[in-house]
Amino acid sequence: MSEIAQSTTSKADFWFDPACPFAWVTSRWIGEVEKVRDIETEWHVMSLSVLNEGRELDHDYQRAMDENWGPVRVIIAASELHGSEWIKPLYDAMGGLIHNEGVKDRPEVIRRALAAVGLPGDLAQYADSDEFDPQLRESHKAGIGLVGQDVGTPVVAFNGTAFFGPVMTRVPSGSEAGAIWDASVTLAGYPHFFEIKRTRTERPKAV
Repeated sequence: MSEIAQSTTSKADFWFDPACPFAWVTSRWIGEVEKVRDIETEWHVMSLSVLNEGRELDHDYQRAMDENWGPVRVIIAASELHGSEWIKPLYDAMGGLIHNEGVKDRPEVIRRALAAVGLPGDLAQYADSDEFDPQLRESHKAGIGLVGQDVGTPVVAFNGTAFFGPVMTRVPSGSEAGAIWDASVTLAGYPHFFEIKRTRTERPKAV
């Protein structure tokens, strides 16, 4: 992770799996924060499929993990072959299809996302290839290694201090988005703070 610049700009590092609805909501919040606070966000891929390797999962969740290899592999391939600047546009395109439009077919998500951002359609072949899995695992390890194996996505580092979350089910905007950012940075800045949590009572909704 890069060092914090000596300026008023705050740094956020964001690790996501495009399949995760909670990461999607948090990522949309970060976008709102960027409108009202002087922050710079760097985007990274992590993988729920990697995270859950070797675990006892029920049939439906295991099937989802098998299917979710495709999108993260394609994002990593695009980053390796065309540049890391494509990570965020592809995430936006894939996440919008999965979470806002409800597209469940992963090959369709990949095909439409590549077309939407203007990347070559043949990148879709990497959904079923392990060619760039070492880079995918390294990106995943960089994020999960900051917070431990007993969490998921998103992983967000505020000025270098990383946490799982914040997990939200709605996207705050305007001054509310900024206030939550300020509170998160304050908590992250205290070295002995680890967790704040309550039972979720609703599903994420980003639109």
